[in-house]
Amino acid sequence: MSAASGSPPEGRRPNVVVVLVDDMGYSDLGCYGGELRTPAIDALAGAGVRCAHFYNTARCSPSRASLLTGLHPHQTGIGILSNDDRPGGYPGSLNERCRTMAEVLGAGGYATAMFGKWHLSAQMVTPDASWPTRRGFEHFFGTLTGCGSYFQPRTMFRGEQPADDAAEPPDFYYTDAISDGAVGYLRTADPERPFFLYVAYTAPHWPLHAPEEDIRAYDGVFDAGWDELRRRRTSRLVAEGLFRSDALASGRDPTQPAWDDVDDQPWQLRRMQTYAAQVSRVDDGISRIVAALEDRGQLDRTLLLFLSDNGASPEGLPLVSAEQFATRADILPRATRAGAPIRVGNTPDIVPGPEDTYASYGRAWANLSNTPFRFYKRWVHEGGIAAPFIAHWPEGGLAAGTVQQGAHQLTDVLPTVLEATGVPYPNGEGVTALEGVSMLAHLRGAPATDHPLFWEHTGNAAVRRGAWKLVREHPGDWELYDIAADPAELTDRAAQQPTLVAELAASWDAWAARVGVIPWEVTLDLYERRGATAEEAAG
Repeated sequence: MSAASGSPPEGRRPNVVVVLVDDMGYSDLGCYGGELRTPAIDALAGAGVRCAHFYNTARCSPSRASLLTGLHPHQTGIGILSNDDRPGGYPGSLNERCRTMAEVLGAGGYATAMFGKWHLSAQMVTPDASWPTRRGFEHFFGTLTGCGSYFQPRTMFRGEQPADDAAEPPDFYYTDAISDGAVGYLRTADPERPFFLYVAYTAPHWPLHAPEEDIRAYDGVFDAGWDELRRRRTSRLVAEGLFRSDALASGRDPTQPAWDDVDDQPWQLRRMQTYAAQVSRVDDGISRIVAALEDRGQLDRTLLLFLSDNGASPEGLPLVSAEQFATRADILPRATRAGAPIRVGNTPDIVPGPEDTYASYGRAWANLSNTPFRFYKRWVHEGGIAAPFIAHWPEGGLAAGTVQQGAHQLTDVLPTVLEATGVPYPNGEGVTALEGVSMLAHLRGAPATDHPLFWEHTGNAAVRRGAWKLVREHPGDWELYDIAADPAELTDRAAQQPTLVAELAASWDAWAARVGVIPWEVTLDLYERRGATAEEAAG
């Protein structure tokens, strides 16, 4: 790949800042119709570009792999999560055939730094070739594992040295520590050298941990309940130009009760308030990152991208049996820093927020977060893969203040960054060629490049071509939707379009064979032979 026309002149190459959040739904942000207070992110959207149809891969590790490499996750060695399932399964670590954004930009003269969650290495204790420090990042502070306590994170490193001491101060909070690291880096960065900064928050992934004052700041905000709030969000999505007025939104998840029938409303409200508080702390950090860029005179020349790694999570805690969950030392501390036991579970006696709790916000609130869609994280229906995506770059000629309707996915991010920076991709023997296309012209207001999009995760599969999306929930049949008219995937058109179904299914089969998708049945059989469950196979 070479720098395309419109690339910056030498000496004025843009900085690149990529901010990723974890498990946040499509419509949580204020600028995407939500009630959450996100003024810094909303300001970036107002002065930048929002995408209505941007897609991730439905899960943490695969999304991170695809975002950083411009490849489909299966091509990178990470098809499910960071579990080493060899032989027979994915290695769970970035392989040697892919190149990360940090490696490519670093070779092009960029300084590189990362703060936050890595989750791209099966080995989380001893540094190996898949660690961020060995995949192009000159500076790293963060966690190797996928999630954990916000007050006492596990697998936390500075470079390749353990950084457990960082959590010793009584006011330590991981979201703030990530923001502090990013701000500190920006304040000391060489102003003559362009930089790539990757800020990967764990928020708002469970556990629901947040300072009490942040939680109480949301008193009353969600009192109308998930049914009414879902209706309000749908109206705001239409008003923002993100959702067509003639398209129908999905209703409440049929497995969940109506809000008026909920007996434990105060506890349910506390769950959503804590989730919202986690996102607001991210927004506070982004505000400080933007201020640091402004203070150094770098904001206008910085391409800043914001997105989420998958749809909202319906996961309950513990994910597996309490005994099995307790063995996950990489995500669950044995006790609080004061020695108190950790209470795990989603029951009203566990009021989320403090360090001694480990809870999630549940399926009904996740359904609100994913308004107007069905399904969640892990599925490749819209609720699992539709993501907010914001691009801000004052010097970049973006169509500021607009909502762009073209369809793109994570494989398109690295090509976009490379076109913006003029840095070439190292095509050659032993290096997998980029899969995506640049979004830059579309972000500047041109029609989007029409290219097929593909997904597979734990057997769930999809392909989108133009407005048509073929999707299936494993082990079910293919479903067909016209996403332009039916973005919530409510009317299955498969029976009326058998030829199109066959054509799209054949294209998916060819893609899956080319990128190395391991059939889900193979993975399930692998885990069954180990005496493990399907839930353990899915991570």
